Amino acid sequence: MMGEMGSVLSIEGLVYNSKSIIIQLDSTITIFFFILNNYFQKQRENTDIKTVTVLFTLWVIYRGGFGFLDYFCIQQILNNPIIFINEQTLMNRKLFTYVLASFAVLFLLDSCGKKGSPTPQVVPPVTVNASATIDAGTVQQTIQGFGGASILTWIADLSDDQRTKAFSTTSGIGLSILRVMVPDDASKFAAEKPTIDVAKSYGAKVIATAWVAPASMMINLSLDPNQYATYAAYLKSYNTAVGGVYAISPWNEPNLNNSGWMKGTATEVANFVAAQGANCGAPIMAPEPFNMDQDFINTYLSNPTAKTNTGFVCGHIYGKTPYALSVGKDVWMTEHYTNSSISGNDWGNAMTAAKEIHDCMSAGYSAYVWWYIRRFYGPIDETSSITKLGYIMAQYSRYIRPGYTKISCTASPIAGVYITAYKSGTSLVVVAINQNTDITNLTTAYSGITVSGFKSYTTTASTNLVQDNVTVAGGSFSVNLPPSSITTLVSN
Repeated sequence: MMGEMGSVLSIEGLVYNSKSIIIQLDSTITIFFFILNNYFQKQRENTDIKTVTVLFTLWVIYRGGFGFLDYFCIQQILNNPIIFINEQTLMNRKLFTYVLASFAVLFLLDSCGKKGSPTPQVVPPVTVNASATIDAGTVQQTIQGFGGASILTWIADLSDDQRTKAFSTTSGIGLSILRVMVPDDASKFAAEKPTIDVAKSYGAKVIATAWVAPASMMINLSLDPNQYATYAAYLKSYNTAVGGVYAISPWNEPNLNNSGWMKGTATEVANFVAAQGANCGAPIMAPEPFNMDQDFINTYLSNPTAKTNTGFVCGHIYGKTPYALSVGKDVWMTEHYTNSSISGNDWGNAMTAAKEIHDCMSAGYSAYVWWYIRRFYGPIDETSSITKLGYIMAQYSRYIRPGYTKISCTASPIAGVYITAYKSGTSLVVVAINQNTDITNLTTAYSGITVSGFKSYTTTASTNLVQDNVTVAGGSFSVNLPPSSITTLVSN
């Protein structure tokens, strides 16, 4: 008797517990739908009829479907508790309820993403006016070119395709300077020649820098004064082996301590050039210091014989904003990169390089030479593609060829807009950078040269060297500079 009574009590308790669980689930999901409905009532202006309809449908499914299932389940529990009263039955119901609730949440979030957010308003760019002047009669420095380096000691040589893309003015960047390293082992001289020959075939100048002399000529990374003549003969043999270079630099960044390459004071570099500069097989470019150190350069040039034996002054602008050097010699910026951890296709970094080239030209430099030609942060990447940085450089190097002269112009007519101008005979080239987020309508008056019109080439974050025509009238022209862009105008 007690067993039967216990079974009845257990069944009644289990039914009670089952009904309690069902009621709890039913209450929870009811509250859930009530909250959602209240939210969408408050957000009525952002809620479409589809959202409300689906919400109502889910509610009907729950209340109608599960209302029936609740009744059916409880009746079956009373009739056959062994079959229906188990954890799996209740777990299945819980699972279905959670799935239904999850579907409602996902749908409503999707609806909010599409309909709940205000439609973005497209604001047309503002056009800002700027005016500039160009005086072709006021001649500044002669431009020797724009280039990059190929250093075989540390990186593989350029492929045929990469050479073409580097130096061609029609299908490539049009670089007009190649910088190479003088190896510290004569057996490596010949490896430099293939790229040197191709660069020359496109009209590029080749400059060579020695990072170190052969170990037998140095004492603790300093050039042994007793080896001056031997070192000069070594540089001359390199020049002969590669078929001749435009200039040779005996030191690379001699003022950079702990660099691992040959160091030297300004006086030591000057002493070598004074004694042996005429015997190195090619004109000397020097002293090539780190951060274009003016004190180092001035001390070097204070040796009159060294100055006489120096074809042009060169240096690197790491850690230094380009500045004017009045040294009675052409100044070349022979190495720099803006950021070795950012892709050459990063548009912001490419525009930083554009402004840097502008600054070098405005400072009176005759040449601008990037570091590696082929590197992921350089003008050509490892897939042999010209990067955004490469197209920025092409805006200068394709159209401002060696022998052009920089002429006077308004350097910055308004904040964020920068201009340089160049001429060769009757040809006028203007490079305009717009760093701003607005269109700049640039009106430029020119004098000292006759121009019938221009072809313009523009590079932006999404375009490369897009061509257009610009008309002239009454000694002036107007051109729209797109936001964040660089435009080169070449006279017809």
